[in-house]
Amino acid sequence: MTALICGSMAYDSVMVFEGRFRDHILADRIHVLNVSFLVPSMRRSFGGCAGNIAYNLKLLGGNGLIMATVGHDFEPYAEWLAQNGIPDTHVRVLMEHFTAQAFITTDLDNNQITAFHPGAMNYSHLNRVTDIGGVKLGILSPDGRQGMLDHAQQFADSGVPFIFDPGQGLPLFNGEDLRSFIDRATWVAVNDYEASLVSERTGWSLRDIAARVQALVVTRGGEGSWIFAGGRRLDIPSAPIAHAADPTGCGDAYRAGLLYGLENGLDWETTGRVASLIGAIKIEHHGPQQHRFTPDEFKGRFRAAFGRSL
Repeated sequence: MTALICGSMAYDSVMVFEGRFRDHILADRIHVLNVSFLVPSMRRSFGGCAGNIAYNLKLLGGNGLIMATVGHDFEPYAEWLAQNGIPDTHVRVLMEHFTAQAFITTDLDNNQITAFHPGAMNYSHLNRVTDIGGVKLGILSPDGRQGMLDHAQQFADSGVPFIFDPGQGLPLFNGEDLRSFIDRATWVAVNDYEASLVSERTGWSLRDIAARVQALVVTRGGEGSWIFAGGRRLDIPSAPIAHAADPTGCGDAYRAGLLYGLENGLDWETTGRVASLIGAIKIEHHGPQQHRFTPDEFKGRFRAAFGRSL
């Protein structure tokens, strides 16, 4: 089974300011803010939710097709996908736009100032789920607003089960929008903060949301995750890590684990642990697509983490 992964493709430029923002931003002068930060180190990573999910799903041995819109500067990313055996046959290039880009400056207290340029992502509605034959499973991750609305409807009209993963796209939608997404989705995946926002905007409790889908997944960082399915809540433990290097992309890695479990008909107890472990592996590495492992390495670490075989 192949999963259609709808979402963003982006370049992430992460810069480190070797000081503290608080020492350079004066509270009584915030209305005339004009500051500049010297950032001696910078790294540029391939990112975006769809790209990150596809990369992690490929590592697990799953199959994914990316559906996204990118700009004229996409060639380096396309080469990276090809090197990793990830097809880009449904990635639309818009030559008059840039690929979405995030510019993130972090200080010594791990505070961040981020500028995000959506670029070609705003035109994701030009792609249609129905143009891709043989789709049996999907995920709707953060993307352009109209694209997310259209793709949810297209998944539903085509009878394709999909995960609704609003993520950073949550500010784009009101309660009515979110209720509509949930009623069309088969599964919903959010972190604990997003879960609170969705509940507040829809007026539905987590139990209410879970009753409308086959499973509601709530990730809780180092405290593991909850999977509401079959009328009960499963408590999925977090996987142990050697050290925390960078949380960027951990949520996307977790969602790849969910897709892998769904592709392979795994139960939720196992699927949640697969997702937990790949998120843990990701956090040990800088950048959302710099970690690597073989299937045998993953199985060995799964056994060590959870005391059971995969």
